Amino acid sequence: MSTVRTAAVDASRQSRSGDGRRVGVRLLVFAAATLLGWLLVSIGLGVGLPRTGAGGLGIALAVAPLVAGVAFVVTAGIALFRTTHGWARLILLPWFLAVLIAVYSLSVALAAVYPPRSVSRAAMPAGATEIEMTAADGVHLSGWYLPSRNGAAVVLRHGAASTAGDTAAHAQILHDAGFGVLATDARGHGNSGGQGMDLGWYGEMDIRAAVDALVDRTDVDPRRVAVVGLSMGGEEAIGAAGTDDRIRAVVAEGATGRTAADKTWLADAYGVRGVAQVTLDLLTYGFVDLLTPPSPPATLAQSVRDAPTTPLLLIAAGNDADEQAVATRLAAVGPARVDVWVADDAGHVEALRTAPDEWRARVVGFLDIALADGTALRQRAPSR
Repeated sequence: MSTVRTAAVDASRQSRSGDGRRVGVRLLVFAAATLLGWLLVSIGLGVGLPRTGAGGLGIALAVAPLVAGVAFVVTAGIALFRTTHGWARLILLPWFLAVLIAVYSLSVALAAVYPPRSVSRAAMPAGATEIEMTAADGVHLSGWYLPSRNGAAVVLRHGAASTAGDTAAHAQILHDAGFGVLATDARGHGNSGGQGMDLGWYGEMDIRAAVDALVDRTDVDPRRVAVVGLSMGGEEAIGAAGTDDRIRAVVAEGATGRTAADKTWLADAYGVRGVAQVTLDLLTYGFVDLLTPPSPPATLAQSVRDAPTTPLLLIAAGNDADEQAVATRLAAVGPARVDVWVADDAGHVEALRTAPDEWRARVVGFLDIALADGTALRQRAPSR
């Protein structure tokens, strides 16, 4: 009888040991499959999906990681389901939500850090000459220049997923007003080298190289240099003014933010939804910081503070409440030198298209005053 009892105990122990090993294996499969699934789906969405327009290779780069990633996530879900029982299986819901949040944040970060190269869709304006520059980290930068007739000049910066050619209409208006215009392809865009970055974290370095090129020209008074930027370029322009005191004025259209700290105001403005967005942004920009060599730049508000004598004209879209809110907050940082124009019925960076005469009057008028004699702080341009 004792022998039978001992055998039963041993069998029970072996069964429990086998169950423990199976649970351990399932948990290992769950963890590995979750990690691989998260990474592959994020790569497919963040790196592959933006490249599908390139055809076969781009489509493959999107589809293959997505299919494999979803398979791994399903495998992880099955492993977790088999490991749990009863009410414990409700853990599948927060696990899946966590995977969705992680995929969103990493895919957005990958899309920003590894964007496809933008190709120039427009030729240089008549009378422009090609300009070559080198950033402080050795990256080759390309652009074109329209010569100055009044001794003043501007660096003109395009937005993400575009090139200097997309700013030709803005350049022509500025040049017609007498300003020299150096329109540059951001790194990783158009004819410039380097890896693109759609949050503009290289912007200060690239704009400094452009300012270096301008102040060495015989047709430009080095005390009369400004930066005009659109969207990402506008955020870069504000940031550059905070690090380069040779920049005597800034026009920024469509600037909203390029760091998580730029967006904390959303929590106050939108309540629970804003808090959720701020939390997602903290995770997303954390991934961006891990994936890209440069450190996060100063916030837009801090850059305005760091350029205490530089006048700024901020242009916000009439159809975008967030742009208007950001412009208002930045104006509060330097009310004596920051002007805001809300362009009626305009979408993001559409002020020139919807109100060309007003864009010309406001931007040229602002620059005429700001760069009149090389003094940074002077009477304000008319504001709305």
